[in-house]
Amino acid sequence: MDPDFKSVRRSNSPNKIKIDRQPEIKTGYDTSFLTPEEVAAADNILSPVKLDDVPSIEQPTYTGTPNMKKQSKNKLRPSKKNLAIIGVFVLMSGLGAAFFLNRHTNPPISSVKSTSKTAPKPTTVASNLSGLSVEPSMNELPVTGVMIENSVQARPQAGLSQAGVVFEAIAEGGVTRFLALFQDTNPENIGPIRSARPYYAQWALGFDAGYAHVGGSPKALANIKEWGVKDLDQFQNSGAYSRISSRPAPHNVYTSVDKLKQLQASKGFTKSSYKGFLRKIEAASKTPAAKTIDLSISGPTYDVRYDYNVATNSYQRSVGGAAHVDANSNTQISPKVVVAMIIPYGVEGDGYHSTYSTIGSGAVYIFQDGNVTTGQWTKPENKSQISYTDASGKPLKLNPGQTWITALSAANKVTYKP
Repeated sequence: MDPDFKSVRRSNSPNKIKIDRQPEIKTGYDTSFLTPEEVAAADNILSPVKLDDVPSIEQPTYTGTPNMKKQSKNKLRPSKKNLAIIGVFVLMSGLGAAFFLNRHTNPPISSVKSTSKTAPKPTTVASNLSGLSVEPSMNELPVTGVMIENSVQARPQAGLSQAGVVFEAIAEGGVTRFLALFQDTNPENIGPIRSARPYYAQWALGFDAGYAHVGGSPKALANIKEWGVKDLDQFQNSGAYSRISSRPAPHNVYTSVDKLKQLQASKGFTKSSYKGFLRKIEAASKTPAAKTIDLSISGPTYDVRYDYNVATNSYQRSVGGAAHVDANSNTQISPKVVVAMIIPYGVEGDGYHSTYSTIGSGAVYIFQDGNVTTGQWTKPENKSQISYTDASGKPLKLNPGQTWITALSAANKVTYKP
């Protein structure tokens, strides 16, 4: 028997054992040997009982040892052995509880695979000129403006349906002409091309566009130099133009966007800095209020009619009582937006050439989605862009696609019906 054991005696409780020891002062307790009674006590602790049933182990009382501190009620802290036994019990109880709880909980979040995907970056942008989706590089190209004739001998014209924006006004004697603007389209055949007028040059300046024409009125030619218009006059740049044999002069001058871009590049006109029209998402009306539009410009030969096409949400254009067709495609011209600007009109001192007060403001009618909105147009100066606002002064946005703008001398020149 271990010499340090003095006696082992039972308490009144069958599960309690009192152990009287004489420990070695220097090295602590000797726990290398257990009596049968201690083994039985340990077995009881490891059995699946409640904490209240764990046997209490009273420690021996130390007497007559000068180096030991007296404990209250002659009790010392539990031995390392007993602490270890109780720790095992607590650990096993905790593991059992954790196992029970885990059986009734959801799997960890980390085990759920994410199905979200990063949205791809858009590869197109809205065209500054037309509002249609184009490659970003298209907006880096220069805008090209071309003066196109509208006499009876000039019809059908080539390239008008591919223009992003078209301006229409009287040149002289009631005969209308067009300023067609191109940037993100590339028609190979445009014409016939005729002479310049001051108000067309002012509209071209709002888009910082190159201005292609064949000569012009004396005032227009002087204004082009005075205003710093990007001049592409055929008289000085004949290599960019050609004359066809199927039509007599002066209705036979044609060009292409490629030729005019090369001409602009040679002059350093490589980019156009301008503010495009505000655009919106088109939304065709279920109850169109303007299905037919009539614009009285100068007489039956040049008056215009538009018929709303519900299926395409566009306006089929007619001029002089017949469908207005593009010679390149043999299809009817059908802009998405029709704009009628009321602009003061007159005749120059020569009694021949037209004048329009394009700088300032006036009433406007904007037709899109089968409806009409009235408001005001504003152009403060030559190089500024035209802006459109409604009756409350809020900016008006246009549908993407071709915008066709006609200058009219009075509001009674515009009529429409559902």
